[in-house]
Amino acid sequence: MLATTGERVLLAGCGDVGLRVARQLRAQGHEVFALRRRPPAERGDGIGWLAGDLTSPATCRSLPAGMTRVAYLPAPDARDRATYEAVFLGGLRAMFAALDRSALRRVLFVSSSAVYGDHAGEWVDEDTPARPPGFNGAVLLEAERWLEAQPVASTVVRLAGLYGPGRLQLLDRLRAGTVAVPRGRVHWANRIHVDDAAAAIAHLLLLPDAAPLYLGADDTPLPLDVLYDHLAGLAGAPRPPAGPAPAGIGSKRLCNARLRASGFVPRWPDARSGYAALLGG
Repeated sequence: MLATTGERVLLAGCGDVGLRVARQLRAQGHEVFALRRRPPAERGDGIGWLAGDLTSPATCRSLPAGMTRVAYLPAPDARDRATYEAVFLGGLRAMFAALDRSALRRVLFVSSSAVYGDHAGEWVDEDTPARPPGFNGAVLLEAERWLEAQPVASTVVRLAGLYGPGRLQLLDRLRAGTVAVPRGRVHWANRIHVDDAAAAIAHLLLLPDAAPLYLGADDTPLPLDVLYDHLAGLAGAPRPPAGPAPAGIGSKRLCNARLRASGFVPRWPDARSGYAALLGG
C-alpha cells in the first residue's frame, strides 16, 4: 500500500543521508523542508531549506505548519555522550515541541544497530532485546523510547554501517595497511549502501501502515575477514593481517526480513557488489 502524493515532509538534520532522502522525496512529487545549521548557499533544488540548530531550541521555533511526515536524522559533529544527548534527546524533544502536529501522520527516527551490542554471531531482528554496550547506543535507545511514548505514530529504523560515495575511508586504510581483522574466529559485519539507506528511510516514512521498528541492512551479513579481503582485492591492497575485532562493535547478523516484507528492495543487496560499483567494477 503506497502513500498518496502531496505529502509535506520535514527532514530534521539534513546532512548527506538527509539530502539523499530529500532528493528521492522531491522526485516523487512531495514538498520537502530540510532543517540544517548551515543550509547550502545555492538552493535551486526545490527543497525548502530552514536554518536551525537542533541543540539550540530557540532557533527551531518557527517550523512551517502542516507537516504530514517528519524524519529525524541528524549527524552529531562529535562522538561523546554530551553531544549525543544534546542532539538525539534534547534536539528531538525541542523539535517535537516546535512542531505543528495538527496534520502530522508519522515521525520516523533514524537510529543505529549499535543498540544491540554483541550477539556472538547470531541473527538479530526487531524482536531481539536491545542491550547497548556503549553510550551512543544507550542514548539512541533512550531517544527511541521517548518518541514511542509520544502521542503520534512513529517508526524507528536502526541502520547498519553505511558505505557509499564519500564514505570510502576503509579503502584508504586498507591501502595504507592500517587495518587488521580477526581470523581465528568469525566476526560478522553488516552494511547498507547509503543510497539504499536513504531509499529505505523515504519508503518507511511514506508507508501508511509502517511498523514501529525496522532494521536497515542489506541482505548479506559477511564475516569481517571475507569482506575486508574482498575490498583489499578491489583496492589493489594486500590482505589485512590478523588482529583483534573492532572495539565496541559486536558480532551479529542483522536480519532485514521485515524491511523486505514492507516492499523495500535494496539496489545493493551485497556490500561486495556495492563497493565494486563504487570502484568502477
